[in-house]
Parts: sequence; C-alpha cells; structure tokens
Amino acid sequence: MQQIGLLLASLPDGILLGFVYGLAAMGLTLIWGVMNVINLSHGPIIALGMFSTFFVYTKLGLNPYVGVIPIAVLGLLVGILIYTVAVHRVINAPHLSSLLATFSVNMIIIGLGTAALTTSPYNVDFSAGSFKLGSTTLLGTRLIAALVTMLFTGGLYLFLYRTRPGKYIRAVANNRAAAELMGIPSTRILALSFGLGTMLAAVSGALIATFFPFSILAGGGYEVKSFVIGVLGGLGNPIGALFGGLILGVLEGIIPAFMETSWVPVIEFALFVVILST
Repeated sequence: MQQIGLLLASLPDGILLGFVYGLAAMGLTLIWGVMNVINLSHGPIIALGMFSTFFVYTKLGLNPYVGVIPIAVLGLLVGILIYTVAVHRVINAPHLSSLLATFSVNMIIIGLGTAALTTSPYNVDFSAGSFKLGSTTLLGTRLIAALVTMLFTGGLYLFLYRTRPGKYIRAVANNRAAAELMGIPSTRILALSFGLGTMLAAVSGALIATFFPFSILAGGGYEVKSFVIGVLGGLGNPIGALFGGLILGVLEGIIPAFMETSWVPVIEFALFVVILST
C-alpha cells in the first residue's frame, strides 16, 4: 500500500515533468530531422535558458512565464547565429564534422558561462501555489510549464503545417535538392530550422529553472534525456518527441515507487539501447 501511495503521489508529477522533457527533445529532433545534424550544443542552450529566467526574474522583476517570450526570441536569434557561424560551413560534410562543430560551440558556451557565472548552483525562488488532486499535491509551476509546453507544441505544429516557411522546412527536410530546384532558399530555411530548435531548447530550460536548482553544467543531463526521448518518439519527429517525453516522465514517476532513484537513468538507457537495437 505504501508503494501504491508513493506511485500515486509521484506519477502525476512525472507526467508534468515529461511535458517539459518533450519540449527540450523537440528542439533536438527538429534539427536532426531537417538537416541530419546532431546538435551537441543543445545542453548548454538549455542552461542558457535557465539563466535567462534567473536574470529576467531577479534583475528585471518579470514573471518567469512572461519572460518566456523574450527568451524564445533570444533563443531563435542565438540559434541562427550558431548556424551561420559554425554549422553552415559543415552542413554538407560528413556527420563527424557537424558533431565537432556543435561540440566546439558546446565548449565555448560552457567555458564562457563558467568564467562569468561559475559552476555554483543558482535558484529561481518563484512559487505559483499548489493544487490538490485527490491525495496528490500538484505544484503550480509544473502545471503552468505543461500548459506552456502544449502551447509551444501547438504553435510549432501550426507553423510547420499552416505557414509557408513551415512548409518550406518540411520540403527541405524531405528532399533538399528538390526543394532548391523549386526555388526554396534552403540556406535560410536551414538557419530558421536551427533557430527554432535552439528556441525550443532555451524555452525548456527557462521552464525547468522554476523547478530545480541549476548551473551552467546542468543542461548536460537534459541533453542526454533529449537523446533518449528522441529515440522513443522517433528521430526527426518533433511532435513525437512530446509523447517520448511523457513516456520518460511516466518512467521517472513509476520507478522511484518500487526501487532506488539511482536506478532511473539505468532503466532509461536500457530502454534506449533496446529501442536502438530493434
């Protein structure tokens, strides 16, 4: 009975966290799906989103969820900049070149972040209340973050399927050469795609900052989760990443009810290996 009670208490929280995990993975899998680039700077971008929320809340006095809007715009611009400076040069090179390029960006961000912010933990001391669901207490920050995630997911879907730039992105992802023959400016579309993926990573970091303490190194763990979720939801499928995030969130809600929390990453990566090998 104690285990069932713990499960009922932790499962809803895991599901809500799964929404935000899915948003983080959405950015990674969007970039992979459009340009076949594994973005190893994904984790530091998530960390930059965390620090953006910290400064927006503590220095500007804005509500963290209002701050998501300028953070999203900044993430888009940073992504376009990274693509222009580092990724565009190796977009047609072997995968190892793009891996090294994005890994270099990863190290630059971590190096500059460590110099400016140290690796000490930061915290966004913000509360949105709590809500009772039977015997379970749900934090308002988790509920709002899940709602923001659904809004961004819906917005991404509408953008990809209802707007001309979104249709261009899908055309380039399907066949870049054919899209160029039809007059689609593939370089601009690839830059936009990388910017969107970076934007989603930054927004997920901005939301996660309201849950847990963080440092400039904190994004690495969420980058790893994003890889697992990308495989669960289907690499190259941004919308499927949301469902992959929910699966991971459910696992993180179920596992601690039956075994030590330290088993969570073990089981997650065992599932990752099983799916890759099937």
